[in-house]
Amino acid sequence: MDAALTLDDVYLTLPAASGPVEILKGVTFRAMPGESVAVIGPSGSGKSSLIAVATGIERATKGEVTLLGESLTGKSEDGLARVRRGRVSLVFQSFHLLGTMTAFDNVRAPLEIAGLSNADALAKSGLEAVGLGARMDHFPGQLSGGERQRVAVARALASNPAIVFADEPTGNLDRASGSMVADMLFAIARERNATLVVVTHDLEIAKRADRIVEMSDGRIVA
Repeated sequence: MDAALTLDDVYLTLPAASGPVEILKGVTFRAMPGESVAVIGPSGSGKSSLIAVATGIERATKGEVTLLGESLTGKSEDGLARVRRGRVSLVFQSFHLLGTMTAFDNVRAPLEIAGLSNADALAKSGLEAVGLGARMDHFPGQLSGGERQRVAVARALASNPAIVFADEPTGNLDRASGSMVADMLFAIARERNATLVVVTHDLEIAKRADRIVEMSDGRIVA
């Protein structure tokens, strides 16, 4: 079985005022279809950069990144967008919801952009899956932090993506809300056989994954 995501000896070097900074230092990483992987490590260890390179948001300085069977090397921005569209989703620590749009519209909009003809039905079922069927017409300002992150989870999973990246998805939430969001994220991804890569500081969240990978100083150490 081919991996859903492969990083082979990946380096990432970014410019800084004091000179180039090596962020990732020879990272080799794999995630299989349907597998959940938690990436842990201290701040500055390269966890978020791993996601950025894996999704093509940042381009690897050296090494090979293969996402859903396609090499990202040399792809144009349009080419990267085609790889991601409808098949790759992201959940961030900050909810990134549009305050002038309802929960329903926040979930529906990216589905429409992806060209899915059943965007309305997918948005509705996505919000129902995270327990927000009765809050679809509410705006983000009318929702709690936990509810807003559940909208973000619904938005990420509504298109039935092949792979979901979550970067500190519970980082802005209290313990109870964070646990609820993590329960839903892992359960829905597992139910839909989506690969899930979760960056987290929370070991309790990490333990829900099939596998834990630890990073330190730009390298995978365990």
